[in-house]
Amino acid sequence: MYNFVSRYDPEIDGRILMGMVDCTVETELCRRHHINGYPSIRIFRNGSDIRDECDDNGWHQFHESYYGDRDTNSLVKAMENLVAPVSLQLQKVASDSLPAKTNDDAKKPALLTGGCRIEGSLDVKKVPGNLIISASSASHSLDASQLNMSHIISHFSFGKKNSRRVMIDMRRMLPYIGGSHDWSRLNGKSYISNPSDSYANITIEHYLQVVKTEVMTRSHKLFMEYEYTTRSSLVHSLDFPVAKFHFEPSQMKVFINQSKSSSRFFRNVRAIIGIVTTVVGILHVIMYNMMRAKASDRESELVGV
Repeated sequence: MYNFVSRYDPEIDGRILMGMVDCTVETELCRRHHINGYPSIRIFRNGSDIRDECDDNGWHQFHESYYGDRDTNSLVKAMENLVAPVSLQLQKVASDSLPAKTNDDAKKPALLTGGCRIEGSLDVKKVPGNLIISASSASHSLDASQLNMSHIISHFSFGKKNSRRVMIDMRRMLPYIGGSHDWSRLNGKSYISNPSDSYANITIEHYLQVVKTEVMTRSHKLFMEYEYTTRSSLVHSLDFPVAKFHFEPSQMKVFINQSKSSSRFFRNVRAIIGIVTTVVGILHVIMYNMMRAKASDRESELVGV
């Protein structure tokens, strides 16, 4: 590979500078740059590998890395594509005009955190099972002691996602199921493990007991939802640390029937009777006035004769 890259001799070209770090020796340096797997290829531009990127979730920073194939031709092609926008003459002018770097300029702190975002859904059977999230790579040797499985759960639920209207109807049933109800108890929860404050290889486990809840409304509509109880713990793993979700469907289910009470029934009957009485009274007044008007017309005709 160095035979191919030799064309970019720093004294002749200067657009590509290559270096190698042994993370088993320079452990602190690799930790600051969040290098958890070996070999890793980081791309530095003007002394920093931190890049800004904007997506649907806004602006965020990340360490620029090479994730392509590890053969010589692929690496050389990727590097040539990186330096293609930078002409040799422009690089020489920029190098001559740059002031000498101080130690403060060279030591730029890396990000304090790094990670990934996981979204999706799984089809599972109604039997006990595990959802395990772990780091793996076919082209890296991962350092288990540097893997941090801390996570923040935005949404975690079972069953089909109900519409907003259905969820509003479900919340109306809160007085019938104890006054407070949390369908997704993990939502918005943070589970953070700090390797500097505890042992390495920390696995975060969540044990979920899933219970099916059915609600029959007065209009004979059946709503189904799965709620769960949760218990979380930190475990020292002998192997690679993971984030583990162990779920067990309960053999029991909760059935809620929204029936009408007798007091409400009589209250509705009284309301109906009141409405009928009012309407009959109005009709009686109208008929009385019509009969009285006809009687007055007949009396007027008799007087005229």
